[in-house]
Amino acid sequence: MFSIIKFSRFFSAVMTVIIISPSLHSSHYPALAIRSSIIHHIPHHDYRFYFHTSPFFRNADQCEPISREIGACHPSLVHVTITLDVEYLRGSIAAVHSILYHASCPENVFFHFLVTDTDLETLVRTTFPQLRFKVYYFDRNIVKNLISTSVRQALEQPLNYARNYLADLLETCVKRVIYLDSDLVLQDDIAKLWNTDLGFNTIGAPQYCHANFTKYFTAAFWSDPVFSTTFEKRKACYFNTGVMVMDLVKWRKKGYTERIERWMEIQKVERIYELGSLPPFLLVFAGHVAAIEHRWNQHGLGGDNVKGSCRDLHPGPVSLLHWSGSGKPWRRLDESKPCPLDALWEPFDLYGHRRRYESL
Repeated sequence: MFSIIKFSRFFSAVMTVIIISPSLHSSHYPALAIRSSIIHHIPHHDYRFYFHTSPFFRNADQCEPISREIGACHPSLVHVTITLDVEYLRGSIAAVHSILYHASCPENVFFHFLVTDTDLETLVRTTFPQLRFKVYYFDRNIVKNLISTSVRQALEQPLNYARNYLADLLETCVKRVIYLDSDLVLQDDIAKLWNTDLGFNTIGAPQYCHANFTKYFTAAFWSDPVFSTTFEKRKACYFNTGVMVMDLVKWRKKGYTERIERWMEIQKVERIYELGSLPPFLLVFAGHVAAIEHRWNQHGLGGDNVKGSCRDLHPGPVSLLHWSGSGKPWRRLDESKPCPLDALWEPFDLYGHRRRYESL
C-alpha cells in the first residue's frame, strides 16, 4: 500500500490521502531492465508521435518459460486486447506499459491490438521490442450502418464496437481474453484478473448494482411493452465494458455477436439508448455477468461525457485506474490543467518529452 497526496485544483493546501493497493515498489515485480532514451518518430496524417522505447520487463523466477517462437496458442499465455487509434494512441501505449510494469510474468502476456489504420504496427514493435503481440485490422464497414449517434462523438468511432467481434477476429485457439479500454492504467498484476472464475457466465466485470439502471435507456424503451420486459427475469446491474474478462468459447457457441447486432439494428429504428456501444452489452449480458471486485475498474476518472470534470476515486483498494468520460489525462497534462489523479497516469506515459520512471 502507498499513499498519494491529493491537491485541490484551486488550493495548494493538502486535502486528503488516498490509499492505493498494491505498491509499485513491491519486491516481486520485475525490475526495469533497461533505461533507453531512444525516441521513435512515426508520422501519421497531421499527427506526430514521439515515444521512448519501453524498458524490458523480465519474468519472475516462478514464471513458466515460453519460447519466443510460439504464437498465440500456448495455454499459459495471458491474452489482452486493446484498440490502437490515433486519437487514443498515447493512452494505449501507457496502458501496455503499466501492464508490463506490474505483471509478475510480463514475457507471458500476449497482446491483441485492434486497428482501423494499418500503419501502427511498426510503432508498437519499436516502442516495445520484446512484446508478444499481433495486430488485427477491423473493417469499419462492418459496423458502419449499425452505429447510431451518441451523446459524444468519440463514442461513435468504429473501434469502440470492435470488442463485439473479438470471437471472430482472434484465433480460435484463444479461449479467453481480457478486454481493456485505452484510457486506463493498471496498479496490480494482470494475472490476478486473468484468473477470474466466470462460472457459467460468458463475461466478467465489476458491477454497480446501486446505479440507476433506467437512465441507460430512453423513455421509448421503458414505455414499450416488449422492450421494457427485457430485464424482468434478471437481476440486471450496470457494468462498464472498458474492463471485461471474456470467455470466447462460450461467446462463439451462443452467438453473442449476432445478439448485440440485433439490438443495434433496433436502436437505428427505435432510438432506445444514447450511450454508444455500452447499452447493447447491458441488454445482452446484464444479470448474467460474473462479478469482479470493484478494485479492477475504478472508472469515471475522466468526468462526465460533456465537461470531463475532475473526480475522486471510489472507496476501497485500487488495482486499475480508468479515465472513462470525456477528460483524458494526457490532454489535461499537456494543457497544464491536470486533475489530481492524473499524476497516477503520468509515470506510464512514454510520449516523447515525458520520462518519469524515477517516480514509479
